[in-house]
Amino acid sequence: MNSTIGVFDSGFGGLTVLRALAARLPRARFAFLGDTARLPYGSKSRRTIARYAAQSAQFLVREQGAEFLVIACNTASALALDAIQDAVPVPVLGVIEPGAEAARGASRTGDVLVIATDATVQSHAYAAACHAQGLRALEMACPLLVPLVEEGWTGPEDIAAQDASAPLQVAAQAQVEVTAEVIRIYLAELNAEAASLGMNADTLVLGCTHYPLLRPWIEKAVPAGMRVIDSAQAAAEAAARLFGKHESEGHLPNAQFPVTPALRCFATDSVEKFERLGSRFLGWPTGKVDLVDLGG
Repeated sequence: MNSTIGVFDSGFGGLTVLRALAARLPRARFAFLGDTARLPYGSKSRRTIARYAAQSAQFLVREQGAEFLVIACNTASALALDAIQDAVPVPVLGVIEPGAEAARGASRTGDVLVIATDATVQSHAYAAACHAQGLRALEMACPLLVPLVEEGWTGPEDIAAQDASAPLQVAAQAQVEVTAEVIRIYLAELNAEAASLGMNADTLVLGCTHYPLLRPWIEKAVPAGMRVIDSAQAAAEAAARLFGKHESEGHLPNAQFPVTPALRCFATDSVEKFERLGSRFLGWPTGKVDLVDLGG
């Protein structure tokens, strides 16, 4: 039996992590679980998030045979990584520490900025991870960005998908302009606050798995020369290194992988929405998404 990498998120934004993983491990098998029945995790207590995340991790390991887990959820990585590691007997990697490590490699000044959801910012997990890397970090919540992504206001590919009629083309262009302006306002506020604190920030970390779909507009909005770090890409790179390390040490079987990536997707609710939006995050069709019940 081929080895399987389990990928978990509270929704389907973590498919950007899976997409990056598949690019680095094209012969691996993947099982992705979105706990869509119980999102958003950010409104829950740490204890509840830990319980939900542990149940999801156990499903991937016990039911799908995952021998390595990537927690493609910033909230779960920030608040439940220890609980997940205690719940399953396989290597587990979150998205926050790899993002901070990538920022350390990119920054010359040691000052970095982080944009994320409210829950991730309130946890200060990125600030702590950056501090551990010798960096000074300023975090900012950008609550409008996730709904803009999920509504499809993310760029030319969505405009091209619209009906060719002029009114719809104009409306789609207006949507993109709104998204670009929201990003510009957020980043202008963040850079102004950084300057007021005497920071010389040269690196921006995207601390949410939805944000890679906004990267072209984010890169246009940052000051010239500022590096943009995609935590999804950073986590995938770290997972690929760790996967190979554990495989060579015998923690994962030395399996024969299929030629192309194999994927099964699971969700705890809203499978139709998952199938509809998931391909935008993943870059190819998710295929049939299976509904699972993890309990309360």
